[in-house]
Amino acid sequence: MPAYVEPDPFHPGAFRVVAGDTAQSWVDPADPLRIEFEYVQRVVEALDATVLARPSDERVRVVHLGGGGLTIPRYVAARRPGTAQVVCEPDADLVEQVRRVMPLPARSGIKVRTVAGREGLEAMPPDHIDALVLDAFDGPRVPASLATGEFLAEVAARRRRGGVFIANITDRAPFTWSRRFAAAVRDVHRSMLVSAETAVWKGRRFGNLVVVAADGPLPATELARQAARAAFPYRYLAGRDVVDWIGAATPFTDEDQQSSPVPKRGTWFS
Repeated sequence: MPAYVEPDPFHPGAFRVVAGDTAQSWVDPADPLRIEFEYVQRVVEALDATVLARPSDERVRVVHLGGGGLTIPRYVAARRPGTAQVVCEPDADLVEQVRRVMPLPARSGIKVRTVAGREGLEAMPPDHIDALVLDAFDGPRVPASLATGEFLAEVAARRRRGGVFIANITDRAPFTWSRRFAAAVRDVHRSMLVSAETAVWKGRRFGNLVVVAADGPLPATELARQAARAAFPYRYLAGRDVVDWIGAATPFTDEDQQSSPVPKRGTWFS
C-alpha cells in the first residue's frame, strides 16, 4: 500500500505519513524536537543517552533503515548539529513527497538514499556506524529480510566500537515473532533492553516494542526512569528478564524469514 504525506488536521504546520490505516510518521518541520509518537520518544531517548551524549567534537554517524517523514533524522540534526546521517528508504514516491512538502533544512547532514534497508546496509563498509535505527515498515509490517540472524550479523559487522542498535518493531502477546527477532539481536550484542507499554506486555493489545542493544553497557536505569514518566508509560526489560522473555526462541534465518504480524483491526501507529 502506498504511503503518502498529509497535513495533521489538529496541529497546523505539522504532517503525517500514512499507509492505509497506519500512521507511520508525525513531523513538525518547524520544531523537529517535538515528538508525538511514544515509541519515537523511546528511540530518541536511547540515542540521547548513548551516541548523542558523546563530546561535540567527536564525529558520529547514524544510519536509519526506514525513513518515513524523517522524524528521527530531523531530531538528531537538531539535537546534535553536524551528525552525519544516512537514511535508506526504498519508497521513491514518498521520498519525493517528503522533500517537496517538508524539505530538510540546508546543511542538515542528512543524506537520503532510495534503497531498501538491507541493500543499503550491505553497501556500507565495516566499522562504519555509531548508531543504526531500524524503523522500517511495509505498510504495518516489519519486512522479513530485516529480522533474520543474517541481517543482524550484517549490522554487527558495520557497527563501530561503542555503537548502538535501536529497533522499533510491533507484535502482540505471546510475542512469538518479536522473541525470535530479539534472539537474533542477542546473538550479536553483549547488552540488550526491550521496552513496551504495560498494556502491550500484559497482552491487552497489539503494540510497539523498542529494542536497544550494544556491544557494551547500556544506561538501563536512566532509560527506564524516563519511560516510566511518559504520558503512556513504557516498562523496560533488562538483564536476566530479557533472557527469560526470549526463552527458547531461535532467530529467524533467511530461509525461514517472516514479516511481523499485523493488528487485527483499527488504525495503528508504527
